[in-house]
This record gives sequence, structure tokens and C-alpha cells, in this order.
Amino acid sequence: MHLIDDLLDASRITLGKLTLQRERVDATTILREAAEAAWPLAERMGQVLSLDLPAETVWLDGDPLRLAQVFGNLLVNAVKFTPPGGAIRLSARVEGEMLVATVSDDGMGIAPEQLGSIFELFVQLDRSLERNQAGLGIGLTLVRRLLELHGGSVVAESAGLGQGSRFVVHLPRIAPPAHSADVLSAVPAVAPSPPRRHRVLVVDDNRDSAESLALLLQLEGHEVHEAYDGAEAIAVAERHRPDAIVLDIGLPGINGYEACRRIRELRPEYDPLVVALTGWGQEDDRRRSAEAGFDAHLVKPVDVEALLRLLGDR
Repeated sequence: MHLIDDLLDASRITLGKLTLQRERVDATTILREAAEAAWPLAERMGQVLSLDLPAETVWLDGDPLRLAQVFGNLLVNAVKFTPPGGAIRLSARVEGEMLVATVSDDGMGIAPEQLGSIFELFVQLDRSLERNQAGLGIGLTLVRRLLELHGGSVVAESAGLGQGSRFVVHLPRIAPPAHSADVLSAVPAVAPSPPRRHRVLVVDDNRDSAESLALLLQLEGHEVHEAYDGAEAIAVAERHRPDAIVLDIGLPGINGYEACRRIRELRPEYDPLVVALTGWGQEDDRRRSAEAGFDAHLVKPVDVEALLRLLGDR
């Protein structure tokens, strides 16, 4: 259920459909409540979770539930990637007009090459000792996007694998209220026009990736089918005639290039949108995908906005 909620939130934010219920909130209260929610999990892991919060009240203009979600996700992430007996710390301070809150741990750390991409949707951190804890790479994406909706930001820091990690959040603070009932009006997001719905085939030999993307597309109202190799992709395309196909290139057996060529042989009566979604993004890779008949070439991790735009233009 938590995965479904996270996917729904990621989808709503992507399409501009998530509405923040903004009010003047006490940041210290938000941080304490997030820590209290994470304490039982940390205790089960034999970890020490400590707090270092400002003595004065720091006011934010934000959605208290969404801000709690931000710090809850960061704390749970720290617990997941910190071994038993480790230490996790939630601290906050005021710097000028900003609240700076930091979640730090002495756990598995993050490889330098992953620091720039861990907030992208479906990116899973490669921490070999905890691969079973990796999840689907959604929580950190939500953290970043929810903070951006609040005018804030987050950065990840780590000296490397085995060196622990720090997630530093910046949020703009506001003046204290004139009285306790001073509540800001809710600011609704402007909903875009409803996107067009399509039958989509998702092809990837990584089942977790295929199922995650399929679920996200289903939440947007699309009918989605899945395939896990090139031969199955051709069979499903021939049987269901999807309007769009998101096709990995590095597939077992028949690769994505050949699968696309064979699907194109079903023309002229069948002409789907075919999008390459692959880890290969060099100019030669893009040239080869175009020659094979792909309409677009996206590089993993999936750029959800770009993919939804392609489907919307279909």
C-alpha cells in the first residue's frame, strides 16, 4: 500500500495535480513527529536516533502532512541503509531566511557516481550489503519534488561507500504568526488538461523496472501490458496492437533493435509509437535506434515527464 501511495504521489506531482494544503506550521513540531514515527523502526534495528533542533520556533509556509512525509522518508531511508548498532541524527538550524535540516547516518554511504542521480524516479542505490532493502527508488524522488513544491531543495552528500551519508534540506522560513489561529489559505495547483489514454506495452528484462513503470502508467489511466524479452514483445505487440511501446534495447534473445524492426514489419495497418528506454545514450546508440525504427530515445532512469509528453502527443 505504501508503494501505491508513493507512486500516486509521484504521478500527481509529475502532472501538476497535487494540491498542497498550506498553512503556517512549526518546523520543530514537524521534525519531532517525523522522528517519533521513525524511532520504533530504528529501535528494532538496534540503532540510535538523536535530535538536535532549534530552541526557538521556526515557522514555515507548507503542508504539514507533506513535510512530515519528506522527513519521514529521509529517516526511514537512513534506517534501511544503516546496520544494527549504527547512529542516525536529525538536526536543524536557521541560516538567514532558510531552515537547514540534515538527516545523517554512519551507514552504507553512497558511491560518488550515484550522488547526482539518486533523486531520479526508479533509481536504486547500489549498496551491495543491502540490495534486498533497495526498494523501487521512489521515496527520494518524492522528497525532492515535494520540497520543490515548497520552494525548498535537498542535496545528498557522502564520502563514499561505507562512509555514511547526509541529506541536507533547505526550506524558506516565514515570519511568526500574529496569533495562533493565523493560517494561510490553501493554494491549489492548476490542473492541466486531462491526458489522452493509450494502450501501452512496457518491455524490460528487469521485472521490477517493468512493473514499476507499468504501475505508474496505469495510475495515469493507460491500459498497460508487459513483456520481458524481445520475442515476447513482438508477440504481445502483434496480439494486442498497443498504441505505444516502451522498449528496452539490451534484451535477452532478440534485442530491442531487432524487436522494433519486426514490429515495424506489421505496417502499414499498424504503426505504434515506439520509444527506446535504455541505459545506452551515446550518439551512436541514438542513431542505431532511429535506424531500427524507434520514434524516440530515452535514457534510464526514466524521465517520466518526457515519456508522458510523448504519450500525450500521440
